[in-house]
Amino acid sequence: MKTGWKLSTLIKLSLVAVILPASSALAGVIPIGPFTGSTLITLTGLADATEVNGLMVSGVLFTYTVGGSPLNGAVEIDDGPGITNNIAPPNIVSIGDDSGILTMFLPSPVTMFGYGYAILSASAVPDATTISVFDGATLLGTLSYDGVPDPGFAGGFAGIQSTTPFDQVQVTFNFSAAPAFALDNITTNSVVPEPSTVFLVLTSGIAGLFWRRRRA
Repeated sequence: MKTGWKLSTLIKLSLVAVILPASSALAGVIPIGPFTGSTLITLTGLADATEVNGLMVSGVLFTYTVGGSPLNGAVEIDDGPGITNNIAPPNIVSIGDDSGILTMFLPSPVTMFGYGYAILSASAVPDATTISVFDGATLLGTLSYDGVPDPGFAGGFAGIQSTTPFDQVQVTFNFSAAPAFALDNITTNSVVPEPSTVFLVLTSGIAGLFWRRRRA
């Protein structure tokens, strides 16, 4: 009798532990430095002049919009500014209107994302690039990063971590400070299990424990 009560209580507490974080936790974002992730997109092997709007690489869909409309011919795969501390050819490079939004739709939710970047300026640039992360259509947070000489162009590494998994990233650059940008070495961390998967694994383990205790 006591065993049954303890097991049922454990099940209830476990269900609360699984369900509450998903429904009540508020998203928070922090900047992070370079990290080793499960996905690294270096763009190696892509031909120069490959259109980026509509491009799919390693399950990541890239779009480029200006004023809310998709725009071809403004961002493509190119040698860019050459090698810096954070990028190396080939890169994603703006060759036209650089005021748009580069959106990346990720194949699975993650909690960490980052990229190396450079913008066409020899001086340090405040708010050189900005990252916004989304869970579907829900904005979870936005961070901006200052570019420093890296070494010849302003740039660096822009990384973000969120307490809530995200599957969409929007990247912009300070187009008023520089007429072009480049980015490379796009990195994400390991895939985050869906809440239903965590729930299934946990409840299956508890059910197995209950079955063994009943048989004993």
